[in-house]
Amino acid sequence: MDRQELEFYRGKRVFVTGHTGFKGSWLCRILAGAGAIVTGYSLEPPTQPNLFSLAGLEGKITSVIGDVRDRAALMAAFQAARPEIVLHLAAQPIVRDSYKAPADTYAINVMGTVNLLECVRLVPGVRSFLNVTTDKVYHNNEWVWGYREDEPLDGFDPYSNSKSCSELVTHSYQSSFFAGDGAPAISTARAGNVIGGGDFANDRILPDCVRAARAGRPLGVRNPCSTRPYQHVLEPLMAYLLIAKRQYEDKSCAGWYNVGPDEHDCVTTGQLAELFREAWGEGFAWLNQAEKDAPHEANFLKLDCSKLKAAFGWRPRWRIAQAVQKTVEWTRVWLSGGMIPAEMDREIGMYLEEGAQ
Repeated sequence: MDRQELEFYRGKRVFVTGHTGFKGSWLCRILAGAGAIVTGYSLEPPTQPNLFSLAGLEGKITSVIGDVRDRAALMAAFQAARPEIVLHLAAQPIVRDSYKAPADTYAINVMGTVNLLECVRLVPGVRSFLNVTTDKVYHNNEWVWGYREDEPLDGFDPYSNSKSCSELVTHSYQSSFFAGDGAPAISTARAGNVIGGGDFANDRILPDCVRAARAGRPLGVRNPCSTRPYQHVLEPLMAYLLIAKRQYEDKSCAGWYNVGPDEHDCVTTGQLAELFREAWGEGFAWLNQAEKDAPHEANFLKLDCSKLKAAFGWRPRWRIAQAVQKTVEWTRVWLSGGMIPAEMDREIGMYLEEGAQ
C-alpha cells in the first residue's frame, strides 16, 4: 500500500468496528487522511488514557458508541452508514482477560461477528468485507516454522478459540450467503502481535515497558522466552486496506491471509524488552520473572505469509528494531505534550513513502 493505492479510499463509505481501540484508532486516522467517509462502531475507549481521544478524529469520522452484541443497534448504525467496505476489528483481545470472562469473550468475538455478517447479508451495497482475527487461531503445535492458512484452526485459550470460531463463522457465511454473482467479497486476516505508539492496554509487553519506564522501576517479564511475530501496527493495517481494496476490485482475490513479519523479526518477549531498553536509553531495565502456574499461553508462534506476498506483492517494511524505535518516538511526543495527530500523520506518511520506493 502506497499513497497512490490509498487514493482508492477517497469518497468510499467504510464501516469500521472496534474503531476506539488501538488498531482501530490508527486505522481511522489513515482512512480519514485518505478522504474516506468513515463510520466507526465500538464501545467507549477501553483504557484511560487512550489513543482514540488523542488521535484528533473528532469531526473527521462518524463515531457510534455501541456493542457488537446488540444486533439492533449495530443494524441501525450499519443502515445509516450504507457502507461499501466493512472492516471488522471489534474484539475482546486479551488472552488473560479471556480466562477471567470466557462467556463474554465468546459473545463478543463470535456473536459479534455473526451480528455484523447479518448486517452485511441484509443491507445491500457492501462489496468488500474483512474480518480481522489473529495469528492465535491455529492449533498450536509449538512448531519452529510458520503456520500456513490451510493449517487446522483450534485456538487453546478462550480468546484464541473464540477467534478460531469467528473464522469458521465467516467461512460459513461466505459459502452459504456470499458465493453468488454480485455478493460481497469476504476475507479474513490473521495478524501477529502489533506494537506502536498509543497502545495503553494491560498485559502487553511494550505498554508495560512504557509504564515501568515512566515509574522508574524495572519491568518483570513473565514469559521472556516466548516467541511472537511482532510488527508495527501500520504493517497489518496497510495489509488490511490492501486486501479490502483488491477484493473490492476483483472478488477472486478474497481468501484467508496471514499478516506478519519476516522470520528474522519473530523475536522473544525478552528480546523485545531489550530492544525497548536500547531505544529508550537510561531509566529502564527489565527482569526475568517467569511465572509459575500461569494461565496457558503459546510459547512459540510464527506465521508463514507467503500467500499474501504472492497474491498482492506485499512485503513488511519496518524491521522489529525500527518498529520499537517508532513506538518510543511516539511515546516521547506524548509524554512531552506534543501533537499526537501530527505524529501519527508523520509516521503514516513515512510508511507510505517507503512503499513508493
